[in-house]
Amino acid sequence: MSNISTNAHPAQRRVSVSTGDGVRLAVREYGRSDADLTIVLVHGHCLRTASWAAVRAALVRDYPGARVVCYDHRGHGDSATASRQTYNLEQLGHDLHDVIDAVAPTGPVVLVGHSMGGMTVLTYVSRYRHEVGTRIVGVGLVATAASGLADAGFGRLLRNPSISVFQAAVRRAPRLMQHAKVLACKAFAPVVRAAEFGDRKVSPQVLALAEAMHNATSIVTMASFLSAFKDFDRTDALALLSAIPTLVLCGSADLMTPPSHSVAMAAAVDYADFVMIGGAGHSVILERPRLVAEAIARLVGRASGEQVEIGSLALAA
Repeated sequence: MSNISTNAHPAQRRVSVSTGDGVRLAVREYGRSDADLTIVLVHGHCLRTASWAAVRAALVRDYPGARVVCYDHRGHGDSATASRQTYNLEQLGHDLHDVIDAVAPTGPVVLVGHSMGGMTVLTYVSRYRHEVGTRIVGVGLVATAASGLADAGFGRLLRNPSISVFQAAVRRAPRLMQHAKVLACKAFAPVVRAAEFGDRKVSPQVLALAEAMHNATSIVTMASFLSAFKDFDRTDALALLSAIPTLVLCGSADLMTPPSHSVAMAAAVDYADFVMIGGAGHSVILERPRLVAEAIARLVGRASGEQVEIGSLALAA
C-alpha cells in the first residue's frame, strides 16, 4: 500500500508518495482536488515534471473541470534514487499504479505519457488491463513507441556494443562518469538539439530547460534505463486501447522515436486520434505545448463525453 504526505500550496499541491518498495516519489497536483476526472502526465527519460509545465498550465487554465497530476520517476527530478536493478519499465508501471492509488483512488483517469513515459503507460495498461475502461478512460501516447526502438532513428544506437561498455563504466566509476556526462552534454549540445527539437527554431528558454533537466539526471539513472529500451515490446497493450479513447501524437522531425512508431501504434488502435505536428522533434511537448494541450483536451473530451473549449477553439468529444 502506498503512503502519502501532502504540502498545501495555492497553485499546486506537493505530494510525496511511497512506492511498494519504499521509494519516495515527488508528485505535483494542479487544479481542483475534488475534480471528477484526473489527468496524469508521465515524463520521459532524463526529464522531470517541468517538461510538462507549459502543457499542464494550458490544461489547468482551459480545462478547469479536471485535476492534473505530474510526478518524477524514481531517480529523476525530486524523487528519490533507488537500486539500479529497479530502473526498468516494469517497475515504472508499478510506480504509476502506486501514484494513481495514492492521489486518485477513485474516479476516472486519463494517462498521457511522453517518450519513456508513454512506454510506462503501455506497461501499466498491459499489467493492469482490468482497469482499462473502468478506472482508465483515456490514454495519450506522445513521441513514443510500443516496440522496435532499436530498429529506427537514433534508437539504432541501442544495439551498438559501446552502450554495454558505457554501462559497465558507469557501474565501476559512477562519479567519474557523472563528471564526463556534464562535459559531454556541453560538447554534444548541437547534436542533442537536432535530435530533440527537429527542424524548428526553438527559444533559448526551452533549450535551457531541456539542458538543465538532462544535466540534473544522474548518470546511473541515465545508463541503467537504456537496457530497458532495446527489447521493449508492449504491442499487446495496443489492442486493449481500442476499448477507450486514445491519442497518438508525434513530431514529424522526431529522430529519437521516428513517426513510423506512432503510425504503427495508431494503426493498431481502433479510432485512435493520430496527430503529427509538422517540424517538431522528440521534445514536442516543449516545442509546441499549445498544440499538444489541444490534442490532450480533445482526448479528455472524448473520454468524458463532453465538449472541450480551448481558447477560441471548440474541440467536440
